[in-house]
Amino acid sequence: QSLVSSSKWLQRYGLKRNKLSLSQILSQVGFQHRKDYVTTLGKPVASRYADGLFPQYKRAQDGSVYNLTAKKELILHFVDCLIGAIELYQQRMEWLTSESRQIFGVIQEQCIVIVLDFGTAAPTEFDLCRDALSMVLLEQVIQISRFNLIRAAQDLIKWQQKCTPVSEHTVKSAVTWLWKLDHMTAVSHTSSAEALLEAMGDEAVSS
Repeated sequence: QSLVSSSKWLQRYGLKRNKLSLSQILSQVGFQHRKDYVTTLGKPVASRYADGLFPQYKRAQDGSVYNLTAKKELILHFVDCLIGAIELYQQRMEWLTSESRQIFGVIQEQCIVIVLDFGTAAPTEFDLCRDALSMVLLEQVIQISRFNLIRAAQDLIKWQQKCTPVSEHTVKSAVTWLWKLDHMTAVSHTSSAEALLEAMGDEAVSS
C-alpha cells in the first residue's frame, strides 16, 4: 500500500473528479431555487414558477433550496457512486487501523530514526514491544528510504552510526539486532532525552 496523504488518496481513487460532494451532486440533479431583489417591494423575493413542479431539497447548511429535475436513472447512478466511495473509505480506514499502523500510525517521512525506550518493562512486555517494532520495520520502514534505531540507555546503543539505506537486508539486520538486545540495561533520568538529541543530530533525519 502506498503511504499517501488523504488528498492524494482522494485524487488517486477519483473521488474528487467524480464530483460526489453534496453541492456537486445537487448541481447535476437539479438547479437552485433563486431569490432576486425586487425594488418596488424593497426585499428579495423567490420565484414561484417551480412550486409544485419539482421535488425540492433544502440544504441545512445555508438554507438554499434546489429544484430536483433528474430522472430516477441518474439518481441511482449517484447512489452506486456513493456506495462505491463509502466502500473505499471503509477499506482505507481498515488499512489505516490495522497491523503496525494501529500502533504507530502511518510513517510518511523518508528518513527516520526510531528511539527505543523500554524503561523497566517486564520480560513479556519487552517481547511485546519488540514484536510491535519488528512489525513496523517489516511493514512500513521497508517502504521508505533510510532509517536507524537508537536504544535509550545510560550508554546509548545505536544500530548504525548514521541512517542507513533501506533494503530487505538492512531491515532484516535491524530486526535481528532488535531481538539480540538485553532485556535490562542501566537507564538514567536523562537517557530518553539524550537518545532523542542523538537522533536529531543526524541532519538527514526528517522524523
